[in-house]
Amino acid sequence: MKHRSFLSLALLSSASLALPAYAGDDTPRINITGFGTVALTRSDTADAEFIRHNQAAGVKKEFRTGVDSNFGIQGTFQLTERLSAVAQGLVSKNATDAYGAELTWAFLKYKLNEDWSVRLGRTTPPNYLISDFRNVGYANLMIRPPGDMYRQITVGSIDGVDLLYQRSVGDTTYTAQLNTGRGKRTVPNGAFVDFDRMTTLHLVAEHGPYTFRYGHTDARFSFRDAVPLITLLAGLRNAGFGNVADALNPYDRHGKFDSLGFGLDYKNVLLQAEYAKKKINSRAVPDTTSWYAQLGYRYGQLTPYFMHSYSRQDVPRSFDGLPAASPANNATKAPQQRDYALGLRWDFAKSAALKLQVDHIRPRDGAGGFIKATPQFKGPVNVYAAGVDFVF
Repeated sequence: MKHRSFLSLALLSSASLALPAYAGDDTPRINITGFGTVALTRSDTADAEFIRHNQAAGVKKEFRTGVDSNFGIQGTFQLTERLSAVAQGLVSKNATDAYGAELTWAFLKYKLNEDWSVRLGRTTPPNYLISDFRNVGYANLMIRPPGDMYRQITVGSIDGVDLLYQRSVGDTTYTAQLNTGRGKRTVPNGAFVDFDRMTTLHLVAEHGPYTFRYGHTDARFSFRDAVPLITLLAGLRNAGFGNVADALNPYDRHGKFDSLGFGLDYKNVLLQAEYAKKKINSRAVPDTTSWYAQLGYRYGQLTPYFMHSYSRQDVPRSFDGLPAASPANNATKAPQQRDYALGLRWDFAKSAALKLQVDHIRPRDGAGGFIKATPQFKGPVNVYAAGVDFVF
């Protein structure tokens, strides 16, 4: 089969959304597409659970389907030559240990001219290199986006408006996207996070086999209904640690996220990398630095690949005057770890691919990205996954 850059597929979605041609009569045109992953995942530890970001439950030593499996369906409706509508739903395991459905896209798109378009409604904020397609396994080489990078901003949808620009100059295609609105993300234990006045700038240049990307996100955020955190802040104030409570305050805080991305699809070589820094004025969501790099090489229908990712906290992980294991010190610790992954993708059919991936994860100063860790937990941990990605 003819291979196409996985990164190009992802970037194409944010600009064109695969709209069908308008026939020029009064009959709307409808295009239904879908995607999914059926996967089994397990680790080699019984002392903590491996998850994707924002999941309430994960896997230990037994294979489970919930971590890396999902199903999505999208409808595109061409209403007039310039006006279209898109709706997308996704079924996955997220903030509860059960499969649930969410409306990820629901917007109107109006094409102003050959270069400019505007969208109104629910979209995916372009925080990352593959934001629109991070849930579409078939469009990505790896079995899952690296958690060290993609857990930094977890909001999946934003309700608002965005402006899209795309133009080719010679052999280079430039894409710009400015997105603003409000998002909400449910997190485990019944709490949720409000992202208010969220603005994202997404700039991409594609030249031959090269892709360069810069992104900036700015928002006000608040934790809501987070009972353990509310209780902790009240207890700190009653104990005379008001300064610590103020530092952990998660309400109406300002945050920003800057990232750089690079992709290369040259002959048989596939390279993809991102680097990001998150800064938020709340110690409950500490500042971080994260990056990953992925290298693959095609052999016909087989593409073996290697990926390395890294995350670290950029502010102190404890408060002076408090015991090391105090709840306040635990609340100010972001996941820190290194992940080394080896994988193989086999494009055995026109619209389906089998993937095998092994991650070797080394948490630092805590459980890293694992949850429900026992006091005996320590790394490194190996995580094994096998799955089939498909599109239709």
